[in-house]
Amino acid sequence: MPTPSLLSRSRRASVAAVFALFACTACTPPPDAPTEKPVEPQSTQLRDAIREPLDTARDTQHTLDDNAARQRQAIEDAGG
Repeated sequence: MPTPSLLSRSRRASVAAVFALFACTACTPPPDAPTEKPVEPQSTQLRDAIREPLDTARDTQHTLDDNAARQRQAIEDAGG
């Protein structure tokens, strides 16, 4: 049966070996990154989905403003 001092020496050696292994793995460079292009985000669909109702609302507001201006002009022309 091993003596307690011998047992602690083997534990110390095991711990030292584990730390040395971790130190070696920490020092190795990371693997090369893949050379494929990353996928570009397709933000145009979302942007178009947001802009479409806003553009429609602006066009409608422009039409209403033009009609109101014509109506005011017609009232003034009629003497009113």
